[in-house]
Amino acid sequence: MSNSLSNQQQSDPKGLTLIRGAQVVDGTGSPWFYSDVAIQGNHIAAITSSGHIPPEQASEIIDAAGMVVCPGFIDILSHSILPLMVDGRCLSKIMQGVTTEIMGESWTPAPFGGLISDPFGHSPYSHHIEEWQQRAQTWHRLRDWLDAMIEHGVTPNIGTFLGGGTLREYAKGLTMGKASPDERATMEHIAREAMEDGAFGVSYALIYPPDAYVETDELIAVCKVVAEYGGIYITHLRSEADRLVESVEEALQIGTQAHIPVEIYHLKAAGKRNWCKVPEVIKLIDKARAEGLDITADMYPYIAAGTGLTSVLPPWAEADGKLFSNLLDPQMRAKIRAEVLNPSDGWEPLADLCGIDGVMVIGMKQPENQAYVGKRLDQIAAVRGQEWVDTVFDLLLSERQRINTIYFAMQEDNLKLQLQQPWMKISTDAGGVDPDWAAALGPFHPRAYGTYPRVLGKYVREEQVIPLEDAIRKMSSAVANRLGLRNRGLLRPGYYADMVIFDPQTIGDRATFEEPHQLAVGVRDVWVNGVRALANGKHTGATPGMIVNGPGANYS
Repeated sequence: MSNSLSNQQQSDPKGLTLIRGAQVVDGTGSPWFYSDVAIQGNHIAAITSSGHIPPEQASEIIDAAGMVVCPGFIDILSHSILPLMVDGRCLSKIMQGVTTEIMGESWTPAPFGGLISDPFGHSPYSHHIEEWQQRAQTWHRLRDWLDAMIEHGVTPNIGTFLGGGTLREYAKGLTMGKASPDERATMEHIAREAMEDGAFGVSYALIYPPDAYVETDELIAVCKVVAEYGGIYITHLRSEADRLVESVEEALQIGTQAHIPVEIYHLKAAGKRNWCKVPEVIKLIDKARAEGLDITADMYPYIAAGTGLTSVLPPWAEADGKLFSNLLDPQMRAKIRAEVLNPSDGWEPLADLCGIDGVMVIGMKQPENQAYVGKRLDQIAAVRGQEWVDTVFDLLLSERQRINTIYFAMQEDNLKLQLQQPWMKISTDAGGVDPDWAAALGPFHPRAYGTYPRVLGKYVREEQVIPLEDAIRKMSSAVANRLGLRNRGLLRPGYYADMVIFDPQTIGDRATFEEPHQLAVGVRDVWVNGVRALANGKHTGATPGMIVNGPGANYS
């Protein structure tokens, strides 16, 4: 704790903001304490005993009595790439206390080139981001996109992993099979450029094409390049269900052979028959860590996952970008149908894992399909008088998009057990949106609005699953340390003033699966780089976000 301002700060109090009477949770996991916190410029100037800084030294005094002040939350699994192009305010995240968005799961809009024909592909945001379509085709380096976002103006800090799916598509397109030596050389070259442009590492989502076509040796080869720059391998496991244990073992193998830290995205066991595997996976990770492998994980606090309706189909159905033509071809349709109804061991059959009554279809765009939004797959099939698999095929052909879908696949007890692990972090797996425009895109997973307040309200205050200090650590310094951000994630003099004030008695989520477009409550004030982005629960419109860089960056 710093007990005083420097002589220069005392003689030049211009812009000094003094937060008084707060319950300080500093992000280390240590017990909270009462203190005053001073912000000057874009940094924390002091953390002092109450009343130590005279009020006349401050240009602004903020009464935080009864409130918690803590570091801003860092979302290591953000999908705000496209939402930030629509609206740089990132409202639903700022309202949760998120001050830094780390993007890039599987996909990044840059680098554009190679065999990539469209930097965005078909997206529900397409008609919102038309101005970016041509511009993105000039983003030949990863940094081009990040710089464009800062020029556009964004409220949170932004950083990214290199999307492994983008890397694969750049070199090999959407085809299945091993990459050739020339294709691997292209991937390694692009990976080097991305790390020098500030990427934190490389990210693969191994259940989605084209990532699903990548074999372990190719992952190891790319990760060896990333490791040269001190980067991380971050992964949506090849299986979160029937082959969960084997998929964790693959991640361990990659980490060991590439000599690279490993992060597991949104750790879970999907499907009732797999719920028993969570304790086994925890033991596996603990053992690997005890043996010296740097492996950690993150999670969101919900028992349902969100992805496309396409995920009830085998990945090979989408090979070469031919999903819709395959569904129109009687022979291929019959082949896909047989695999969906009697899935083999090589992919993640989500409908089989959840049961069709556990599949909620929410992402319909066509007028004729609006009656099905929010209904379970068994209900939709019954209304249509079809077998459910034919309903899936026909809806995909009608919509010509992946169709956002909720899968109720996880168990509450496992969620609580995972939250208690010291190496676990909190993430959203969602973008930051404003309900005023996002509602027109259809229902969302509620994690876009409620992740962090849900942890602090439900699992800290109400159910006491973890202490407040540990929850804050899992949202702030644990993520900063994982990413190598040494000047963020803690309340400490000299650190960037990414800060949150919230009411510990009222903070909570309001978004539900049935009514998702509801902002969280309880976060009162947010600063990003010392600029107040949320004041008394209202977004100020400020866009002070900076790029945060990975360890290989050629940028300060």
